Amino acid sequence: MTSQRTLVRRTSLAVAAGAATVVLAACSGGGGHDMGSMGSSATPSATASATASAKAGAHNAADVSFAQEMIQHHRQAVDMADLADGRAESKEVKDLAVKIKGAQDPEIRTMSGWLTSWGEQVPEDMSGMGHDMSSSMPGMMSDADMDALKKASGAEFDKQFLTLMVKHHEGALEMAKTEQSKGEYGPAIRLADDVVKAQAAEIEQMNKLLGAN
Repeated sequence: MTSQRTLVRRTSLAVAAGAATVVLAACSGGGGHDMGSMGSSATPSATASATASAKAGAHNAADVSFAQEMIQHHRQAVDMADLADGRAESKEVKDLAVKIKGAQDPEIRTMSGWLTSWGEQVPEDMSGMGHDMSSSMPGMMSDADMDALKKASGAEFDKQFLTLMVKHHEGALEMAKTEQSKGEYGPAIRLADDVVKAQAAEIEQMNKLLGAN
């Protein structure tokens, strides 16, 4: 009788131990209930996402300088392009002036938006106000250059426009390449890439037109 009771007790203990093992396995298994493992996997993911978001909007002093100076540079190019209407003789020059204005006006608005979002000052439009900025940025026309261009017409205007705009574009390339190497803000670097590609092609076109005249 005693041996039978002992056997029953041993069997009950074995069953209880097996049930406890099953419960522990279920709690610590891959079902997503382990709070420790949930915390360790979620935190790095959230941190990486926040870091990526901050990095995407990061900018530095080179980005600010690029935007502020290129806005003024573009404004002068647009002023030069405006002069072609009514003064240029060549259809190619007229078409090029329209193309330059069409590309650079939107870029001015884009860069102005960046500066505003960064809490930086958007440069005042000094065009036509007698402020000679030719020494402040590469390729900028002097007041004398602009006055001479305004007085020219026909084939003479075409020659002056192309000659001055080649110089102006070369200055823009220099500024854009500085942004490519020193900038941090992705959209600004991409705009600099676009400036290099577009204006290098226009320099080639203008030099061909000058060679044909």
